[in-house]
Amino acid sequence: MSGYRPDVVEALPQMVADPPAAPTACHGRLTERARWQWRPTDGGDPAALTEAFLAAHGLPLHDLARPHPTGHDPDGLCGAALYISAAAGAHLTGGPTGAPNPTDLPEIAVVVYGHHDTPPDRTDPPAPWRPGPWTESWTPHQHATAVTAVREAIRAGDVYQVNLVGHARATYTGDPRPALARLGRLPGARYGGVLTGPGWAIGCASPETLIELRHGTLTTRPIKGTRPATAAGRTELLTSAKERAEHIMIVDLERNDLARVAATGTVQVDDLFAVRRWCDLWQAESTVRAQVADGLGLADLLRAVCPGGSVTGAPKLAALHHIAALEPVGRGASMGALGWVGTDHIDLGLTIRTAAADHTGLHVWAGGGITWDSDPDAEVAEAAAKTAPVRAALHATQPIALPT
Repeated sequence: MSGYRPDVVEALPQMVADPPAAPTACHGRLTERARWQWRPTDGGDPAALTEAFLAAHGLPLHDLARPHPTGHDPDGLCGAALYISAAAGAHLTGGPTGAPNPTDLPEIAVVVYGHHDTPPDRTDPPAPWRPGPWTESWTPHQHATAVTAVREAIRAGDVYQVNLVGHARATYTGDPRPALARLGRLPGARYGGVLTGPGWAIGCASPETLIELRHGTLTTRPIKGTRPATAAGRTELLTSAKERAEHIMIVDLERNDLARVAATGTVQVDDLFAVRRWCDLWQAESTVRAQVADGLGLADLLRAVCPGGSVTGAPKLAALHHIAALEPVGRGASMGALGWVGTDHIDLGLTIRTAAADHTGLHVWAGGGITWDSDPDAEVAEAAAKTAPVRAALHATQPIALPT
């Protein structure tokens, strides 16, 4: 049985807050001021409620083209961490939310932070970390069968691409937060960090930008296409017609998502199919930018971009229906959004390469986009390659030597 319980986590020694995408200069100085969480049983419009909660705590985001005039206050309000699950994102876009969440987490969490001058004292060391073996939610054969089902749907003309995600769970004892923090330090983790709540914690090592807003410019950086980080793997990724077609399909979807909330005629694509490294993998990334439309609020922005196209498929709503039918376990903390809402910017990562801990255990997810050219066995192998560094970081009992 796990030693991590909702009634225990509050008694654990306080850790320095380090949520993904928080201002670097504020690391080690953040202190929680207010928190709001949402689950489907709470009802209401979660996007509108998120915007209203932030406005009530000094972050008015009803017109993103006109940022807060005071900017960041190094001695006062810093900003807020924002987490949105994949199921919540599907809810926002009007799609099916999929299989039940395997974790006891809220579907949305917002934590507002100020600053303190000295880090909190931690008099006791964390309890020894002992994770158990992984239990997969589907077998390689079941995964491959789901890939075949997507290919049949594509042949029938129901959909062009569907992202399939698998899940695994491990029991554990001890404090999971140092292990999740170690995950967040993996190389290439643009959104590395940890967000915690009563009875739960999320660790993120994501390299992918779901949505960023700075100085009036909206940016998303979809990632599609993966190969081993070798010279041969890079060449194979750059020359793969299948990977390029899959990638460009999602870039087009992201262009359409941004066009819904952008000033007319401002959407553009930069760095199409650029190859980046995450741990021991090459991945293809593009950059899509647009100028924010006047009067756009946070709630409408979240409705437009959640859930991310690179982890759903195209068309998005049709892909969500196939995901709900084929995935046996919900996506939990993965394939959603996690990042920072500041007084003058927004920066949310897509929660790939993400793990969560709750009273039921430790959870990880991984998957990939399925097109007509997908090979079922290759897709199973790709998902395993993506989750391997995550599992290794979580299971290490000593610090991992990371490459410089």
